[in-house]
Amino acid sequence: MPRPAVAPDALRAFATRAYRAAGLSDDDAWLSADTLVQADLWGHQSHGHDAMGQILAAHAAEEAVIRARRHGLAAVALRNSNHFGTAMYFTLMAARQDCIGFLATNASPAMAPWGGRRKAVGNNPWSWACPGGSHAPMVLDIANTGVARGKIYLARQRGETIPPGWALDADGVPTTDPEAAINGIVQPMAEHKGYAIAVMMDMLAGVLSGSGIGTEVHGPYQAKQRSRAGHLMIVLNIAAFQPVEDFKARIDQQIDALKAVPLAPGASEILYPGEREAQNDTRHRRDGLVLPDDTWADLKRIADKYGIAGDLP
Repeated sequence: MPRPAVAPDALRAFATRAYRAAGLSDDDAWLSADTLVQADLWGHQSHGHDAMGQILAAHAAEEAVIRARRHGLAAVALRNSNHFGTAMYFTLMAARQDCIGFLATNASPAMAPWGGRRKAVGNNPWSWACPGGSHAPMVLDIANTGVARGKIYLARQRGETIPPGWALDADGVPTTDPEAAINGIVQPMAEHKGYAIAVMMDMLAGVLSGSGIGTEVHGPYQAKQRSRAGHLMIVLNIAAFQPVEDFKARIDQQIDALKAVPLAPGASEILYPGEREAQNDTRHRRDGLVLPDDTWADLKRIADKYGIAGDLP
C-alpha cells in the first residue's frame, strides 16, 4: 500500500529540526529546509564541507537586491560554496522584490566536452526570474545537460529506467540504465550548444568567483571532498529601466500573446516559463507531497541519528 502524502509544513518542520540538530542556527535551518521542500512543491523532487549553499545563495540574493535598488543593478560572486538546490528559489527572491534575478552556478563534472569521452564539464545550472504581472512569476531554471543528473539518481532510487538520449555509459555507449548513466556521461542539451553554455557558466561561477573549475568541483554525492562550487548572482532593478507597472503590463502582454497561439496536435495548453512549477506548487500544497520509499528511509535514519524520530511527519 503506498504511503499517504505528507503535508509540506510537517515535512519542513522536521527538516528544520534535523538541520538544527546538525548545528545550524534557527534561521539557517529553516531556510535550508524550506529550499528543499519548496523544490518538491514545484515538482523538482530530485534536489536534496564549506558553507551551506542555500544559505550563501540567499544572502547573495538579499545583498544583490539591496544594491540593485541603490544602483540599478548589482552582481555578487560567491567563492567556495556548495550545492544550493534549485536556483529558481533564489532568483524568485529578486522577482518578488520587483527585480529581475539571474543566478549561475558550476557543478561537479557530468558530461564530456563536445567530442570527448571523459567527464570534465558540470551541468552548471542557471536561472532567470522576473515578476509575471497578473500571472505567477516568469522563471527559467535549467541545467545544461539534457536532464538534471538528480533525475537519474531519482530513477535509480525508484528502480526505473531512464529515457534514451539522456546518457552514455562509461564506454560511451547510449544507455537507459540509471546506474550505468551515473557511472558514465550525461549528454548535453542541444548537443554542442549545451556544452558551450555550460563552459560559459563555469567561467561566470567558477573562474570569475575564484572557486573550483571543471574537475575541481565536487557534488553533494561526494561528501568526503570539498565542493568548491561557485555562484554568480546578478539583479536588475526594474524601476531603473521603466516604471514597474509598465513592465508588469508588458509581461502580461507577452504571456497573453504566447498563450493565444493555436495549439499543435496533441497539445493541451501553452505554458510560459515557470507556469508548470506554479501549478505544481498549488496542487502539492493542496494534496501534499508523495515521497519515495528510499527518501522515507533516509529521513528515518536522520531522525534516529539526532533523536528526533517523534518529529517525523
